[in-house]
Amino acid sequence: MTNLRNLLATTALVLAGTAAMAEDVTITVWAGGSNEADSYRMEAIELAAEMLMRERAIEGEELNITVESKRDFGGWEEFKQAVTLAAEAGSAPNIVVTSHLDIAPWSQAGLIVPAEDYLDMDAWPLNDIYENLMEIAAFDGVQWGLPQDAESRPFFFWKDTMRGIGYSDDEIAALPEKVASGEYSLQNVLEDAKRAVEMGLVEEGYGFYPRPSNGPDYAQFYQSFGGTLQDPETGKLVLDKAAMEAMYQFFVDAVAAGVTRKNHIGTDWGQWYNEVANGKAALWHGGTWHYARYTGKEGNDDFFGTIEFSLIPAGNEGGRANTITHPLVYLITDQTDDAHEDIAAQLVKIASEPRMNALHAIKSAHLGITHQQSNIELYANDEWASLATERLLSAANAQPNHIQYGTFSEGLWKGLEAAWTGVKTPAEAVAEVEAELRAKLGDELIVR
Repeated sequence: MTNLRNLLATTALVLAGTAAMAEDVTITVWAGGSNEADSYRMEAIELAAEMLMRERAIEGEELNITVESKRDFGGWEEFKQAVTLAAEAGSAPNIVVTSHLDIAPWSQAGLIVPAEDYLDMDAWPLNDIYENLMEIAAFDGVQWGLPQDAESRPFFFWKDTMRGIGYSDDEIAALPEKVASGEYSLQNVLEDAKRAVEMGLVEEGYGFYPRPSNGPDYAQFYQSFGGTLQDPETGKLVLDKAAMEAMYQFFVDAVAAGVTRKNHIGTDWGQWYNEVANGKAALWHGGTWHYARYTGKEGNDDFFGTIEFSLIPAGNEGGRANTITHPLVYLITDQTDDAHEDIAAQLVKIASEPRMNALHAIKSAHLGITHQQSNIELYANDEWASLATERLLSAANAQPNHIQYGTFSEGLWKGLEAAWTGVKTPAEAVAEVEAELRAKLGDELIVR
């Protein structure tokens, strides 16, 4: 009887210990700027949770993770407001998928915690992520987040129109390299666009057809004319007046040449997508993720037969061909329970593995975040992902993670809009931008 009691007591202790080790955790992930094509921003966390639970089970720990996801916020402003309000109420989601530009203000506000506090950045898979993307997810010497995806913003050419103005197929195929070397510049863009309009291959105003609203794309044209966004030594933002004026003048010249509409800004995005995807425009710029829209909803079933793409051409000898990547990042929010922060960080790490990230990249027409992704069949066999990665990603830079960069970006756009629409001359527009930025940014602005 004594042995039986001892056995029962031992069994009870084992069961009690097992129960003590069981842990039920709910991890919430909110994704901004996402639709059905971007579902793996959240589904990857669900898959990661399954993997982590299985790993812990093998180690003898019962971990039960429930992932709750949300992506319907209306727009970016609504999303950011929702995250901020939730944090103020003590109910912030554990993981947010957002712009890397949110790192500076949210880290300063104490809303997020450094990913490097929970993860070994020198171990796989994090040591396989592209170095420039890791830098974009850092701020003030701290690795706050991990890149969730990558993209780039190329320049596009409609092949039939280029043939119509005299280019051979070999010359069209050589355009990406000529752009990269500086041999084909934005001056050539104006010349070719004007020729396409004059020959009646496209309507007036459709020779060069830019995106119809503000976005990171326009910082590329500032760089094309030699502009620098941030001083590498001081971290301050930089207003290069000559580069900005030259950039504004380019768009004014495009309007004057009849290749871009004076009232183009504000064009409906649905209209814009359909027009560029089906040859109504000769040359334009956009994003790598546009591939999915062109070949899907807009019905272009021969993308590579109809469209060539490159970096954004240089504007002058002082500038360079370039492209900006605006990756979304995984950020871990500050929680009452540090253990939940650790679990969230582990899920983000697993979701960053090459095979996992390839699911998102291919479904949403984004680019991969890791070197080894090119060895994943799903990714390697996708012609667009492979070509865009090779041609664009290694040359990509990003807007700076500066707490006041949003003010700088808005100023650049307001000046461009004033010059583009003829309200001000390029010189007048730059002068107004300078005055506004000096007043708002103070010592955080370098004027050249």
